[in-house]
Amino acid sequence: MAYLQHLPADLLARAAKVRLAAFDVDGTLTDGRLWYSESGHETKVFHVHDGLGLKRLQAHGVHVAIISARISHPVALRAEELDIAHVYQGQGNKRECLQQILEALNLSPEQAAFVGDDLPDLPAMRISGLAVAVSNAHPWVVEQAHWQTRLAGGQGAAREVCDLILHAQGKSAAEQEHWR
Repeated sequence: MAYLQHLPADLLARAAKVRLAAFDVDGTLTDGRLWYSESGHETKVFHVHDGLGLKRLQAHGVHVAIISARISHPVALRAEELDIAHVYQGQGNKRECLQQILEALNLSPEQAAFVGDDLPDLPAMRISGLAVAVSNAHPWVVEQAHWQTRLAGGQGAAREVCDLILHAQGKSAAEQEHWR
């Protein structure tokens, strides 16, 4: 992944400290569109690359959290499938939720990454050691981010963040060896 080789040293230093990677859902782990069936059931589409990235972060000891303002059964199903223990839906205050997770894990804010796309994500991003905006994020979110992904939410952006963290923590070689 050549694009990871040319990142600024301060960004890599931030990513090297991450022990908790928290993700918004709509617009970050999904493309942000809301899909409803004729019966009113909500469906969501998740990218398989993102899922593997989240699993690999966990395999290397990085906690993964989902913090969403909405409540959605498909999110709970996807989180269960990926063995994500920290799933918080219906969160109107994502900053407070992130702080509670950090306290429970005995981590500092500089050890957290928060990945988002829209205005409700800003408070959590502002306290995180690594704030990431997906490529199609609202401009105000991009302004507050330490880094912006090349890919859009729901299109592999979360995987880029996972790869960045693993690269910054010197775990890319171990990942490559794992898949030989």
